Amino acid sequence: MRRIIIDTDCGSDDAVALIMALKSKNAHIEAITTVCGNVPLELAAKNALMTIEITNAQKPQLYIGASKPLMRELVTAVNVHGEDGMGDLDLIHPSLASEKEHAVDAILRIVECYPDEIEIVTIGPVTNIALAIMKDPATMKKVKHIYSMGTAGFGRGNTTPVAEFNVYVDAEAYDIMLRSNIPLTIIGFDVCLGDAALNKNDMEMLMASGKKEAIFAIQCNRSLLEYNLKRSGEHIVDLPDAVAMGVVLWPELMLDSAECFCKACIIDPSTYGQVIVDDGRVLAVSDGFVNHVPNTIVCKSIDNETFKSKMFRFLLQ
Repeated sequence: MRRIIIDTDCGSDDAVALIMALKSKNAHIEAITTVCGNVPLELAAKNALMTIEITNAQKPQLYIGASKPLMRELVTAVNVHGEDGMGDLDLIHPSLASEKEHAVDAILRIVECYPDEIEIVTIGPVTNIALAIMKDPATMKKVKHIYSMGTAGFGRGNTTPVAEFNVYVDAEAYDIMLRSNIPLTIIGFDVCLGDAALNKNDMEMLMASGKKEAIFAIQCNRSLLEYNLKRSGEHIVDLPDAVAMGVVLWPELMLDSAECFCKACIIDPSTYGQVIVDDGRVLAVSDGFVNHVPNTIVCKSIDNETFKSKMFRFLLQ
């Protein structure tokens, strides 16, 4: 049985990812830790607790973490996910409560308890992960693997032309994670679009199912749907965090990947939050990785049809 910690800034697409993980029979969710990002920290914790409560499955303990990025003011995505991060439909009234232990301390304790077994899934900014690395790098070396929904992959950013939101919120933290030498797989924003997104027929099917998790998954993404309709006219809900969780739960979804050297940009404002992804191809003025060693596996494509089929099965069971 796999042992997983999920670190989340719980907004509406995070909620779908959490439902999938909590219903998994092949992974034990050791803890959920929350971080600021999509919404301020207090809302992220409430949203995650509500999702745990809605989901009739595993009930892991929840630990609250960083309330601000390492070196910058918090940038949220409430314009995308709603002021509460969950569609502003008054869905969030959790009766569950968080634990008193800080998320960073909980991560370190659990990793120390299960050395070389813990896999961490980050579906928000990685501030908690960076803080844990800085506080106790020796313990964090015992993490089996980190899976990150972050970066633009080989595509365009969704927050700036070059930066994806989770990295942009705290690129300094992402830089620390990339330099930690902890085994890392990145699922970038570029593989989370197109046929991986929910379309109108998908949403109508889930709403008509009568299943509370399926209905919750669509309702909490109402603001995201409205954002996409306004932005591009497309009746879609893209779910990057759910895609990343799908790759974690079902590794066969990843059709193509590359060992890459990745570096976070943290100085120039115009490139802040960009992650340079070098797959080692020979270029006009460089020969492969030059002096760099690959530090990540970057997902290049997934099986969208199988992903959605498996996700639907979890939402409807």
